[in-house]
Amino acid sequence: MDFTVRKHFPKGFLWGGASAANQLEGGWNEGGKGLSVADVYTFDSSLPKEKWLDQWLMMTHDQVKEAMNPDSKLYYPKRVGNDFYHHYKEDIRLFGEMGFKCYRMSIAWTRIFPRGDEAEPNEAGLAFYDSVFDECAKYGIQPMVSLSHYEMPLTLGVEYGGWANRKLIDFYVKFATTCFKRYKDKVKYWLTFNEINCIKHHLFVSAGIVEENCENIEQKRWQSAHHQFVASALATKYCHEIIPDSKVGCMVSYQLLVPYSCDPDDIQKTVDEQRMSLIFTDVQARGYYPAYAARFFEKKGVKLEVQQGDEEIMRMYPVDFISFSYYMSSAISAHADQHTGAVGNMLGNSVVNPYLESSEWGWQIDPKGLRTALNQLYDRYQKPLFIAENGLGAVDKIEPDGSINDDYRIAYLRKHIEQMKEAIEDGVELFGYTSWGCIDMISASTSQISKRYGYIYVDQDDDGNGTRQRRKKKSFDWYKKVIATNGEDLA
Repeated sequence: MDFTVRKHFPKGFLWGGASAANQLEGGWNEGGKGLSVADVYTFDSSLPKEKWLDQWLMMTHDQVKEAMNPDSKLYYPKRVGNDFYHHYKEDIRLFGEMGFKCYRMSIAWTRIFPRGDEAEPNEAGLAFYDSVFDECAKYGIQPMVSLSHYEMPLTLGVEYGGWANRKLIDFYVKFATTCFKRYKDKVKYWLTFNEINCIKHHLFVSAGIVEENCENIEQKRWQSAHHQFVASALATKYCHEIIPDSKVGCMVSYQLLVPYSCDPDDIQKTVDEQRMSLIFTDVQARGYYPAYAARFFEKKGVKLEVQQGDEEIMRMYPVDFISFSYYMSSAISAHADQHTGAVGNMLGNSVVNPYLESSEWGWQIDPKGLRTALNQLYDRYQKPLFIAENGLGAVDKIEPDGSINDDYRIAYLRKHIEQMKEAIEDGVELFGYTSWGCIDMISASTSQISKRYGYIYVDQDDDGNGTRQRRKKKSFDWYKKVIATNGEDLA
């Protein structure tokens, strides 16, 4: 056995940035694109800030109906994005200037199949991504493509009942194989579902199901997850057949969960909550449901409808690697009502960790938790890992001289990259890192653009006003140096 300790990022490490089609593309009614679940979300700056997250977590039938009204006067930020649809050449050129090795992005399902159930794909949509991938190749940037990133066709939710309907497996597989065949010479890395475990929190954007007055909601939630597991396994199968040298990964939102105290009840609650995410990686990476799933489903009153062949498909076609997003850790208490709740966190039992600082949106900052998370996942699965999202949402200020001194973002990223290096020394097989929001775009949860993550500033406000001019922040040149030195120079 080789006991050599790796002290540097591996050669060929995939440095880059990440985005999602529904948050940056715009062009919602161009090129034959259809409405997606993301196109239903509005933003109203007159509402109290604490209300901005509510719609993300709970969609209503009236909101969906209004979004489908062609005469609606409401503002839908994700239909506008930052207009990448018309700026992609400029944006990718800037990514190339930073030295990106990888651009983790998504294909909008509704550009390829506007309704989701068409017999033939939309050629204009396919051609658009051909151009995007060609532009990436010009700068030596490897695309890593998410097939489903909170942007499933709205029709599949409204007319088919979302992922609770088994028919969606076939629709998804047709979409996936269409992409594999079209881009087999342009894309090597694929992700099947973005943050697949977030179906726990927001059923509409993850599965196309409106929770309002929904009967047997837990049954529909976990039946939808099962259908996505089968769809993911089939996509992995066909991707390997169509693109023999391809690599397919799963993608989960991984909040490191820690007990608030050494109270045994806090410890057990933490284990139970963490398993609600690990069940998704267990199925996709190992190929089968873990033993604890039986008790979990019984407690939820869930009786999965598993068809003959499902278990064999999942077991035969696990993913090649595990990717995940990491923004924060969460302290868990079995007695959460006795403590201050963590703001901006979707876990109901999470409380404020007194040892950590918080972002402007209440997300607790825990760089060392990333090292722990990497070790947890690698110890459990022994599969290559990829950090698909990590970043700091903050309000950026343009100085009188035009500069944007986002030192707070540099500090956040530096501390996390330092812990990535520690994890590599621990023996973790980490092969890439794409920080979230390499260019300012619409927030997934609050639909703001003022919650900025990017190295590139976009002149646009929360109401959609602005020139959309691109401007480099201080972090742009800092990250360029990090990539050029393969993570050695973080100063």
